[in-house]
Amino acid sequence: QVQLVESGGGLVQAGDSLRLSCTVSGQKILWWYSMGWLRQAPGKEREFVACISRSGLRTLYSDSAKDRFTISRDNAENTVYLEMNTLRLEDTAVYYCAAGTDISSLPEPYEEWGQGTQVTVSS
Repeated sequence: QVQLVESGGGLVQAGDSLRLSCTVSGQKILWWYSMGWLRQAPGKEREFVACISRSGLRTLYSDSAKDRFTISRDNAENTVYLEMNTLRLEDTAVYYCAAGTDISSLPEPYEEWGQGTQVTVSS
């Protein structure tokens, strides 16, 4: 059993920055997993944002996130971060933290999910 808890979402204006956090707890701790951030906007399917390998040496980003978002992890603190800069209206979504055995840009391989945190970007 593992629990993922996201935090850091909120209401911001276009162009602002926001940092999301995901804390992992339970029988398996963070270093066991590759981690991803995915998001789901109203009426849309869940989509990949970024992921990071267990060691932190490999990362993948969606085209939308590339050059604006940065994923990182602190295994000692059992926390994964998503630093989001230059936020756009289309970044509005519920952001989910997910854990899996390897990095993936697809939602299906992720085994554990958090409850999500809302990010709303206004003009």
